[in-house]
Amino acid sequence: MIAVVTGAAGFVGSALAHRLLADGATVLGIDSLTKAYEVERKVANIESLTGDEHFKLFYADLLDTDLEAILDGADVVFHLAGQASVAPSWGSSFGDYARNNVETTQTLLEACTRVGVQRVVYASSSSVYGNAVTVPTPETVLPQPVSPYGVTKLAAEHLCRAYTLERGLPTTSLRLFTVYGPNQRPDMCFHKLCEAVVDQRPFTVNGDGSATRDFTYVDDIVDAFVRAADCGWNGVMNIGGGNSVSLSQVLDTMTALGGPIDITYGPAKPGDARDTSADVSLAGSVLGYRPTVSLEQGLEAMLAWAATSVRREVSVL
Repeated sequence: MIAVVTGAAGFVGSALAHRLLADGATVLGIDSLTKAYEVERKVANIESLTGDEHFKLFYADLLDTDLEAILDGADVVFHLAGQASVAPSWGSSFGDYARNNVETTQTLLEACTRVGVQRVVYASSSSVYGNAVTVPTPETVLPQPVSPYGVTKLAAEHLCRAYTLERGLPTTSLRLFTVYGPNQRPDMCFHKLCEAVVDQRPFTVNGDGSATRDFTYVDDIVDAFVRAADCGWNGVMNIGGGNSVSLSQVLDTMTALGGPIDITYGPAKPGDARDTSADVSLAGSVLGYRPTVSLEQGLEAMLAWAATSVRREVSVL
């Protein structure tokens, strides 16, 4: 298989590229190394891939490159590039989200249609649901995002559906629920929590700790992407981890694993959903998807990663 991974230098994108290479695929990565967080971390992710002769990186912006030349001959495109994170999507930063989540998706889908890509697998988000009225949430619930970020992810889903219905391009959109694991983005909660445990410094909880999330380990997420590549099914589906717990419960688990944590509390972030929990029965029946990593196992792996000199010195690479 020849696979294209957009956002190949990111947390999930680089993990997916590693899995595809291990499975024997040729992987063409595309990434513009945006400055949403430290570029050095993304460079380190790419450096871990470039030693494989079956990997090639295109340092490119999806809106400013000859996509057809890159995509020609590809079997599947995994579209993970985009502007992540809820909090910064308000105010003047929204233009970046509209550009990098909506415009780039339309441009990519157009190019995929013209060269005859067999399937596009799009990385969507549980943020499209907003404060869902049903928990666990099935795909039949009306998406009502409560953040500009969620709005742009839903818009890109609709683009995928339009290109499937009107242009015949096979697309599968995976609604990912709170991905975590080693190498997680530095702006994400578990990354900050692991650093607080390792460095023995205070950790700030946004809200009172009672909000729940369906935490999904990165290896389970990657497995879902690989399964979706040849599923023959068009539409949206949830990918969750079966670990829907409150942040207070997470803190209890981390205390048991890593020792006492100095916790402070701050206001909840605007646009964050109150509770998330994925009904993954559709992914189970269509993909044979079953999450395999428990929250305790995943947090143990993250703590071990956070304690290594590789992660702690990445900023000087």
